[in-house]
Parts: sequence; structure tokens; C-alpha cells
Amino acid sequence: MNCHDETCVTCSDQAVAVTVVRLLERDLALVDTGRGREVVSVALVEAEPGATVLVHAKEAIAVVREMSVREMRQ
Repeated sequence: MNCHDETCVTCSDQAVAVTVVRLLERDLALVDTGRGREVVSVALVEAEPGATVLVHAKEAIAVVREMSVREMRQ
């Protein structure tokens, strides 16, 4: 199997953290990837503008909440 795109849906297990810019219709959201903006599905999560979500294969799979340093050390 040869993957020619930046991300291969078939062989990549990577989820990327992105920021929701705004919600669109039909369970879609415009997100900021840090390298540009993309439209992804938010059908599986309850995302709001400003939230950080993990995206895999153009699908938001989790909302990431900010953790304090104290919480990370526990």
C-alpha cells in the first residue's frame, strides 16, 4: 500500500489536536489546524467555538479540556 497524501486514512492512527473556529450546518465545523483551516465533522462530540478537539480522518473524536500543571502531575 502506498500513501501519497499527507495523511492516509487507511494506515494512519494519528489524531491531531485542532481548534474549533465556528460551527457549520450538518454537524460540521471549521477548525484551525495551526497550518490552515479545514472543515471536519463534529457529529460524535459536543464541540463549541474555541474548543480543542482531536480529529482523525476528518472526524472529531474527542473534546480536549485544558489541564492544570497540578492535574498533569497526578
